[in-house]
Amino acid sequence: MTFEQVPFGTNSFAENPEPRVPCVLLLDVSSSMAGEPIAELNAGLVGYKDELAADSLAAKRVEVAIVTFGERVETVCDFTTAEQFFPPTLQANGYTPMGAAINQAIDMVTQRKQVYRSNGILFYRPWIFLITDGAPTDAWQTAAERVKQGESAKAFSFFSVGTAEANFDILKQLSVREPLKLKGVRFRDLFNWLSNSQQSVSRSTPGEEVKLENPVTPSGWASV
Repeated sequence: MTFEQVPFGTNSFAENPEPRVPCVLLLDVSSSMAGEPIAELNAGLVGYKDELAADSLAAKRVEVAIVTFGERVETVCDFTTAEQFFPPTLQANGYTPMGAAINQAIDMVTQRKQVYRSNGILFYRPWIFLITDGAPTDAWQTAAERVKQGESAKAFSFFSVGTAEANFDILKQLSVREPLKLKGVRFRDLFNWLSNSQQSVSRSTPGEEVKLENPVTPSGWASV
């Protein structure tokens, strides 16, 4: 993970000047997610919150934002620390405007980093974490190019996870990293891995390489 340092000054972050680990969750809430998938996704978000909040350091350092895409692209939660994060109850509806959602997430990360810099807050490289069960129903090529540019510039790290029904041919074009295939509807295990990973990052020091647990194991929640 990359750790960037900027001067500290008097600012609205004074009560919590801890370095930030920002993450945008890009969540597919299209109609095909109705039923068990959306229920398990919601349960996973609750577990994610609970695990991060139970870690006193991660609760102050990990910042979460949620962008959903279904009937429309919507920021249902702007960046907030884990201790102040309240998981929304998501409902499935609409199509899959994934391209627009990715563009919005990149814009949010860019703006958030500027806020950190303006307020003298240290931050690690942001994560954008996409979860989908389908394929984009809008133009996605510009978003794919922006992901590649952002990864190349180390502006953020982009991860993609698809259910068995997702279009992995497109996901491979959207992400520099190999997209992961979720086993069944193991969203809770996915979010457990995500919270553990972010807790590890939040405890790391500048320049330290953080080795993340491999989710692609016989007992893991993902395959490739």
